[in-house]
This record gives sequence, C-alpha cells and structure tokens, in this order.
Amino acid sequence: MTKLSRHFLRKEFACHCGCGGDTVDAELLTVLEDLRARFGKAIKITSGYRCEKHNKAVGGGKTSQHLLGRAADVQVAGVPPQNIYNFLNSQYSTTFGIGSYGTFTHIDTRSAKARW
Repeated sequence: MTKLSRHFLRKEFACHCGCGGDTVDAELLTVLEDLRARFGKAIKITSGYRCEKHNKAVGGGKTSQHLLGRAADVQVAGVPPQNIYNFLNSQYSTTFGIGSYGTFTHIDTRSAKARW
C-alpha cells in the first residue's frame, strides 16, 4: 500500500473500473489533509481519478478534473455535505472547484473558482 500523505493511500483514488489508473494531484492531497484536520474524522473518497471510459460511464463531463487526478468526491461520517462545502468555500474562497451534492462534496484543484 502506497501512502501518499499522512492519512491517504493511493488505492483510495484508484479508478473504480479496475483499469489501474490512480493519478492524484499533490495540491488535492493538501486540501484533503486540511479537511481532515478541520473535522478530525476519516475522509471517504467516493470518486477520485477516472479514466475516460469510466468517466463517460458515470456521466462525467469531457473536461472533468477527475480525468486529471485533480478531483475527489468525499464524505465525512456524520458531517453533512453542505458543512464540508461551507468549510472548503471559506478556506479556498478564490480558487478551486467545489460542489455540494446530496450525499457527497466535490473538490477539485482547478486554478479558476467554480461553485455549484
């Protein structure tokens, strides 16, 4: 098991199709470590890197940051996605892509600010 940071393993970011792709952006790891420090709980990566085939299968956009290993959809046990969104939005108010969904929060390390 390859450890990428204090709390994250490479396998947590692997494409769910089984292709073996598992690219992860270093800046994304820093953001996720900040998130873990804030809530003091493990973070579940529900979607990390996606190959083109898997991204298409799950309805991801053609320019999805998941294709570059620069995005993660995350959950923190007992923490509503909106609370995670609010924290990330306050910490990174001028950059990154942050989206709140019913069961998870999306974070990506694009250079421009995007919110949904």
